[in-house]
Amino acid sequence: MKIFSAEQLYEADKITIEKQQITSEALMERAGTQIFNWLHQRLNGTPVPIRIFCGIGNNGGDGLVVGRMLIEHGYNVIVYVVNCSDKRSKNFLINYDKIKNVTKKWPLLMKGESDFPEINPEDIIVDAIFGIGLNRCPGGWVKKLIQYLNESKAFKLAIDIPSGLYSNLPLEDTEAVLKANHTLTFQTPKLSFFLPETASFVSNFDVLEIGLDIEFLQTTEPIGQLISKLEAQRFYKPREKFDHKGTYGHTLIVSGSYGKMGAAVLSTTSAFRIGAGMVTAFVPKCGYAIIQTTIPEAMVITDKEEDYLSNISFDFEPSAIGIGMGIGKNDATVAAFKKILQNKDIPFVIDADALNILSENKAMLKLLPKNSILTPHPGELKRLIGEWKNDYEKLEKTKKFSEKYEVVVIIKGAYTITVYGDKLYINTTGNPGMGTAGSGDALSGVITGLLSQGYDALLASVFGVYLHGRAGDIAAGQLGYEAVMAGDVIDNISEAYVDLFASEEQDTSVSQKK
Repeated sequence: MKIFSAEQLYEADKITIEKQQITSEALMERAGTQIFNWLHQRLNGTPVPIRIFCGIGNNGGDGLVVGRMLIEHGYNVIVYVVNCSDKRSKNFLINYDKIKNVTKKWPLLMKGESDFPEINPEDIIVDAIFGIGLNRCPGGWVKKLIQYLNESKAFKLAIDIPSGLYSNLPLEDTEAVLKANHTLTFQTPKLSFFLPETASFVSNFDVLEIGLDIEFLQTTEPIGQLISKLEAQRFYKPREKFDHKGTYGHTLIVSGSYGKMGAAVLSTTSAFRIGAGMVTAFVPKCGYAIIQTTIPEAMVITDKEEDYLSNISFDFEPSAIGIGMGIGKNDATVAAFKKILQNKDIPFVIDADALNILSENKAMLKLLPKNSILTPHPGELKRLIGEWKNDYEKLEKTKKFSEKYEVVVIIKGAYTITVYGDKLYINTTGNPGMGTAGSGDALSGVITGLLSQGYDALLASVFGVYLHGRAGDIAAGQLGYEAVMAGDVIDNISEAYVDLFASEEQDTSVSQKK
């Protein structure tokens, strides 16, 4: 699913109106009808008080359409107009007249705090104050209204986007954004739904199809791509009957140091679980018995040093190399890492201590083989690209870093984002239970194992992140968030593969469960 900017969605509206030969009013009616259908299907006539707060722009017009339809179907509706300006959109005025024709309870005009209504916990609040066209942070009594609504225990449903939240711009004031229990967003989700600073305002959301021009949606380059099961199915490369272990590549995992051999075990195991034909672990001598006994399927090469890596050498041509998990930052290890980067023709996954070495030795960044995959958590990313003021600056800095060094950067988090040049791929799987030691080591093994099987760098990254997160979801479903360990994620990679093509009812609802 594509993610478009507010500007692109306005252009989509314009093109839809022109090509389908409809009015903007008709398009608003279509959008409002979808909101009404969603509510009506769930309420089924329940006489719960529904309070609709409408701004005076097109988002408010959507709210008026919903209010009119609910009134026509006998619901207990009170409509408020948040009179925050003298300017009103054309479609707002049209629908304001329409709603006055179906009820004697005309919309109540709000001009200040004295007009704030009493709201009971059993009420439903529909937020139609501001939409994606918001161009400045709410202030004055309107900000206080949003705070007042947030304090209410009533269920809060936002139309298209919670009021006060921008579609694809940094947050200015956390106190001036409605915290919605659920959001019904039109056609595509918004980038702000997935970033750490803004996602908390969008607890759950549904995407409602409103019939925007298909050609525009298919041909326009989005600002981001949402990766869910449908996309992941297309990434999968099926196996042929006469394939063998050589077909699926030979993965080299360079990892471990004294006291950190668990990282080597996890990354090596996950490379196997994801389907690599062969896996060799390169570890310090202290890890030999550990790898041989815990992963009998793996081959082992040891460094000459007992406790750390000093000279990474091997007598075969790996299909892909994963490096950094638990290797430490010994001077000899830094030198060995620098030397191995000379293997320009082998795909690399670079994680953990290898990332920290790069951030402390920035000149080494120029040695990165093209299309290397870097997998930093937020702290490691900050050391690589520098501080950022907000999530949007973080993304822009990461894009520039990716473009400069021609690498893939995976920003790990609740919604892990894969950055490749100026393109963003936002993952939808994963859960808080995966915030545990070793989960990142498992991801590195997964991606390296996919590279070994012939997936290119971008596909291995995006597909690997999806499968890793889905395995974590399955593990959490069995154990609960608190009990999940990295090994549980690895153990469920097989189930993630099976789930990839398991039939299920289509569901457009996304929960911010991270």
